[in-house]
Amino acid sequence: MNSQNGKLYGIGVGPGDPELIPLKAVRILSRVDVVFAASSSKNDYSLAVSIAQHHIPRGTPIMILPFPMTKDDSELRQAWRDHARVIISHVKEGKQAAFITLGDPTTYSTYGYILKNILEFAPDLDIETVPGITSYQACAARLNTPLVEGEESLLVMSGVKGGDRLRQISPKPENVVFLKAYRNAADITTALEEADLLENSIGVSCCGLVNEEIIRDVRAFKERKPGYWTIIIAKQRDDHTR
Repeated sequence: MNSQNGKLYGIGVGPGDPELIPLKAVRILSRVDVVFAASSSKNDYSLAVSIAQHHIPRGTPIMILPFPMTKDDSELRQAWRDHARVIISHVKEGKQAAFITLGDPTTYSTYGYILKNILEFAPDLDIETVPGITSYQACAARLNTPLVEGEESLLVMSGVKGGDRLRQISPKPENVVFLKAYRNAADITTALEEADLLENSIGVSCCGLVNEEIIRDVRAFKERKPGYWTIIIAKQRDDHTR
């Protein structure tokens, strides 16, 4: 799909089940010149590539961009800048490029950081972002439970730093989703208990994948850490289908 003017597509490939990739994403992936995806600097594995690989024609270059697993903001920012420049260089050569990411590209996504730097370095670059199904939408569907109803509110937050953000919010929302809950799941569980949300909380790991696990009682997280791809959904009302 070479053309005089290149273009970047930011594509969300969904939460894990390959059938949840948007049709628009499938169409674009079948035609681009190069695919970019993120991985840890410790390896070159990309779950996003694993999900989307059947929709990427054989022979299409797949470039894995390594990101350091570090709390050093300066090191992370440098990686974002470096990878943004790599992507820009390909698009300016006239290539149609896709950056694929898990879930939705605008929700807690590496793509968001890359996009900010691309817009800074090349504000006129042609970019189209294709939304995807988020992990918490997939988990709610898997549990056959609505995320919100009527005039209820929904709070979506990162669990990387535990449950402190929930503790700071008053009044508490009717429904809470913690993404990236794996590292501090025990503290998140404690925060939910303090907010009277624990009884109607449920955890899901690796939703839609072969190693999927549903944790009906999140108190278990006080004794063991969950898998890496874990979210927690908490509701004031018990609407979970068990």
